[in-house]
Parts: sequence; C-alpha cells; structure tokens
Amino acid sequence: MSPQTPVATPDTLRAIATLQRLSDLFVERREQVARAAGLTVAQWQVLEEIGGEHFMPSLFARQRATSAPAVSRIIRQLLDRGLVRVAVNADDGRQRDYALTAEGRRALERVQAERERAIRAVWGGLRPEELEEFSRFGARLVERLEHYASHSRIRSGRQTNGKKSVRESL
Repeated sequence: MSPQTPVATPDTLRAIATLQRLSDLFVERREQVARAAGLTVAQWQVLEEIGGEHFMPSLFARQRATSAPAVSRIIRQLLDRGLVRVAVNADDGRQRDYALTAEGRRALERVQAERERAIRAVWGGLRPEELEEFSRFGARLVERLEHYASHSRIRSGRQTNGKKSVRESL
C-alpha cells in the first residue's frame, strides 16, 4: 500500500465499528451473567481465582491491573456474603489462605451454567469452519493490536497495563 492510499476506508471503519459493538456486547453479557448469580464481574473473577489454587490478592491485583485495596474490598464483600472464607496460613502467619464456601461454589456454578447457556445459544449454531476462520482472524488482529499498542507506548515514553478499550487502541 502506498503512503497516499487511505487506510480508513468505509470497509475498515465498518470493521472497527463492528469490533467495538462486539467488545461492548461482551462486556454487557459478562455483567448479565454475573448478575444472574447475584455477583459483580469483579466478584466473579475473584471467586474463580479463589476456586483455583494458591490465590494471592496482590498477584491478582497486578494481573488485573487494579489496586490491592480494590481487591481487598471485593474479598470483604465476598466474606460478608459468606461466599469465601479466609484463614491464617499454617506455615507462614503473614500469609492468608482463601477458599470458597459451599455457597461460594454454588454461586460460581450458577455463573458457569449461565455462561454455558450463553455459549450454546450464541456460538452453538456456527459451523466449525466459521469458528476456525474467526479464531484465525481474531488472533491476527490481536497480534496487530498488541504490536501497535506496545510500539505506541514506547514512542510516547509511557508504560500502561495494556488494557485499553478497542476505541482507545485504534
């Protein structure tokens, strides 16, 4: 493509608008799934992590590009609702061990069941070759966006957590 060839063609702009709609709908759908189980998306994420092995609030906060106090607030909400329990680590009194309660496991199961229903309803009718093509295209687009974002941060002399909206990335 020559330097004079416009890139922001109507097709390109339509594709960007479609991607933004898709991104917005995924955010909205995640909120709906969480609400169906009486949770926020952040509470759902923390419950999933606690349900795994070796949950560490500070590591979770770094991975999610959020603050430790924000994660602590979510943990307190989950503790207050009886969805998780915390105990002092037997080997290191400075550490805390987090675990789901029976009610916490049920809440997570409700979220997972709702998510499965949504996956079946939305993705179930697509042909395998459509899914494969979408996955290939999506992976290429993600690589291009990540590459562009990393070079943009370097050029601007700032480091970010890389979690921008689609609109901010383009």
